[in-house]
Amino acid sequence: MRFRNLAVAAAGMAFLAASSFAQITTIEGKVMGTDGNPIQKAVIDIVRTDIKGHYTVKTDKKGHYIYMGLPIGTYDISCVVEGKVMDKVSHVRTHPGDPIPVNFDLQHSAAAQQQQRAAMEKAMQSEQAAKDLTRGMTADQKAQVEKAMKDREAAMKHNKELNDAFNGGMAAMQAKNYADAITNFTKASEIDPKQPAVWAQLGDAYMRMAEGKTGPEFDTNIQKGTEAYGKAIELKPDDPATHNNYALALAKAKKFPECEAEFAKAAQLDSPNAGKYYYNLGAIMVNNGQTDAAATAFKKAIELTPTYADAYYQYGVTLLGKATTSADGKVVPAPGTVEAFQKYLDLDPNGKFSAEAKNMIATLGSTVKTTYENPNEEKKKRKR
Repeated sequence: MRFRNLAVAAAGMAFLAASSFAQITTIEGKVMGTDGNPIQKAVIDIVRTDIKGHYTVKTDKKGHYIYMGLPIGTYDISCVVEGKVMDKVSHVRTHPGDPIPVNFDLQHSAAAQQQQRAAMEKAMQSEQAAKDLTRGMTADQKAQVEKAMKDREAAMKHNKELNDAFNGGMAAMQAKNYADAITNFTKASEIDPKQPAVWAQLGDAYMRMAEGKTGPEFDTNIQKGTEAYGKAIELKPDDPATHNNYALALAKAKKFPECEAEFAKAAQLDSPNAGKYYYNLGAIMVNNGQTDAAATAFKKAIELTPTYADAYYQYGVTLLGKATTSADGKVVPAPGTVEAFQKYLDLDPNGKFSAEAKNMIATLGSTVKTTYENPNEEKKKRKR
């Protein structure tokens, strides 16, 4: 019984969300002022747009900044000087490898903004000129021009309302004001019900709203959250992150078969990270007292990602509950228990669970292997 409790506690600590295991990338750049000199202590605001994420960094005395450890994603990057946004670069898609350069030349951007204002004024004049030209057109031609202008105005209004509602929801989420976030995302979903990002964020807001609640209030928020995730998936069924978050929501709703199906779908869509979706499933199952199902999930994670050290450790923890006691009072571990802990130490000898893994092996009456054996060298010996 002592081992079973330990398994639940340890796996609970190891629970990971989808965003925590993404590959990391780096963004760096330089900020030059309107006078052509570098700006020190400029704030670089990095906001992830495909899912929630917010990071900041300041420039040094040479105007240089670097942010390492960003998950792969799409970002809007702003340069803030003395509390004012001076320039912004949108839709920066990160990738592994060399740092992605994002520089800010405020002298250049100021000139560009002036040109943009001039272009807008010219566009307004052109629109008025177009109206003047309709005087010589037929009734049908005038109607076509007027309709095009009205459609353009309606589209601009629609986009503004949608962006205002969505951005308001994101700001409320960052402030942990989940009620306002729900209000804004709901409004955005009514303005344009075909935006998967809106529904996904609405689902997240409802799930956050459910935290700390009990009874009907908890059930209502969970139900609305799962419904919102479901709509997001209907609109974008190939997004593994949404399937992962939907699975987490279904777990809170105690719908474990559906939860497992969503993790499996996420793993199918994102094969490089497939093992980690099953790792999440294993953690959920342990936290809900389903140790056998957890062991199956961790074993699947190992099969899909053989170098996944933490999965070996958690698999070993789940097997502890299957230990028996011999007639002379000795603990007899289930087959594979010691091997799982040893494999964890082989892959990550100084990892966060290394001390626990060594203690488990010693408790089970085995000896920790501390020497590394190169399998290639063993093959050479056999050939001699």
